[in-house]
Amino acid sequence: MCTSFKQQLLVGSHNFTNSSGDTFKLALYDNNASFNAATTAYTSSNEVGNSGSYTAGGGALTNVTPTTSGTTALTDFADKTYTSATITARGALIYNTTTAAGSGTTDTVVVLDFGSNKSSTSGDFQVVFPTADASSAIIRIA
Repeated sequence: MCTSFKQQLLVGSHNFTNSSGDTFKLALYDNNASFNAATTAYTSSNEVGNSGSYTAGGGALTNVTPTTSGTTALTDFADKTYTSATITARGALIYNTTTAAGSGTTDTVVVLDFGSNKSSTSGDFQVVFPTADASSAIIRIA
């Protein structure tokens, strides 16, 4: 989770509500990308090339309206599939395209590291998000 995102939560800059919230995107990056918790904004540097349904800037995610489980607040996204794509990606950025916080419409939320290169060849490249529960959701505050 990006540090700037944590601060932006405290000032109400992000709305994850499914039907009326902000628009979040998932951009894919090759193994030359260097992101960490200090990453504050989307960049096209080292982003994978356009292929199939993947285009620069990535694709819009479907928000799962935030909820709680015990003392943990959480939210998630529906899995994202880029079709007919030839892609090799090492990681991704989830960023908000509608906030006015920080840098504007590219405020980062989460940096994802796939652990190794993941590839598709003229097929589906799918990012599967973890189970939306208190111990696994992609965004959780305990």
